[in-house]
Amino acid sequence: MATSSESLAEALPFADRPVEKAPGHWVLARAGKTVLRPGGLALSTWALKRAGLPGSDVVEFAPGLGVTASAIIEVGPASYVGVERDPNACVNADAAETGLPDESADVVVGEAMLSMQGEKAKRAIMSEAARILRPGGRYVIHELAMRPDAIPEEPATEIRRALARAINVNARPLTVADWRRALEEVGLVVEETRTAPMALLKPGRMIADEGVRGALRIMRNVARDKDLRERVTTMARTFKKYDRNLCGVAIVARKPKESQ
Repeated sequence: MATSSESLAEALPFADRPVEKAPGHWVLARAGKTVLRPGGLALSTWALKRAGLPGSDVVEFAPGLGVTASAIIEVGPASYVGVERDPNACVNADAAETGLPDESADVVVGEAMLSMQGEKAKRAIMSEAARILRPGGRYVIHELAMRPDAIPEEPATEIRRALARAINVNARPLTVADWRRALEEVGLVVEETRTAPMALLKPGRMIADEGVRGALRIMRNVARDKDLRERVTTMARTFKKYDRNLCGVAIVARKPKESQ
């Protein structure tokens, strides 16, 4: 598994693409960004603390840079398995079809990956999480959300299209209510929900997530590379334009015990 932004960029299938055509997460990784979570590191930490990780069998969907994997391993799970399309990962598989046994995990974690999937794929991945969870186990997600819950379809469509243009990925974020509903539809019970501003590229969040040195390194990398600068600037402008309608959301959901 890649352990640095530069090694991840080299390992991804987009590494030989021009920066202007690469997905946004690859662009940010190339810039030196290690925390690629819409609600930031603090929201991820909040969710993981409520997952019951110590002593548990944990599966993570799409570990990416390994930031969340490191946080999980630090608290002493009984086991950790990363499910990643990268062939260097622990399990080389699709999150919608992991190949793992039924009821083999106590916790499933997925961060910033469902938002980039279509509706059918979202449901397939959530259903797979529910399948591999033991009764009483928890599924923890951290995703991009739109707000308010009653946002009309027209502005919601505009936001999705603008995000897709900015990050070169067909982003399909849901409202917080719809994220909760989607988890409930695959048989899970939502226990806790928390939101945070979608401030991925704002200076304060950059320092909180990456530290002062990390934030300075990112700014230096962006300043030195014209193509990188143009892409990051486009993303930042898009995020700012729709700031009131975007947020990060973390949800902790539980698989009911059989007696329930």
